[in-house]
Amino acid sequence: MNIPGDIMRRSRTTWATVALMGATLGVAAVPAQAATTCPTGWGSVAKQQAVSTSESVTNARTGSHACYDRLVVDVPGAAKAHLGYSVRYVDRLQQDGSGRLIPVGGGAVLEVRVAAPAYDVETGAPTYPGRVARPLPGVDLDGYRTFRDTRFAGSFEGDTQFGLGVRARLPFRVLRVDDRVVVDVAHSWSAKP
Repeated sequence: MNIPGDIMRRSRTTWATVALMGATLGVAAVPAQAATTCPTGWGSVAKQQAVSTSESVTNARTGSHACYDRLVVDVPGAAKAHLGYSVRYVDRLQQDGSGRLIPVGGGAVLEVRVAAPAYDVETGAPTYPGRVARPLPGVDLDGYRTFRDTRFAGSFEGDTQFGLGVRARLPFRVLRVDDRVVVDVAHSWSAKP
């Protein structure tokens, strides 16, 4: 089959135009990524809720998010209204009862207290596998932007104490979600991740 040169050129031009239009439409059809805006206004002053529960701490875990790193302390069975906490920046982490200093790595140290024991109140048996002055079991902070270290400080008179080493003194918030205390520490003071 012999196709005249003029038709061949028009055909190539048409296909090039169609391809270009398709590429343009394809780009235009992809929605632009929305910029992440981080919450602001958390501040770095102490935050507390003065209630307690007889339910026990069973786990502590962490997560990394676009705007903050998160520590979650699980207290299964505790009612949200009866789950107290105290979170504040300290110069050094001192264990309740003994006063023992527990080294925590990082540029600043958050003391996290949950108003729940890490033991069964009836038997005294531990409900959380943490060992005093050691990193939290099962927590790996590789790749975190804000968290640098975690330490279990123990449980004394119904309160359980943790040390959270962070990069610097940064804003944080504390939430009670169901039967958990959640501590979020921002990556920065600005609204950008």
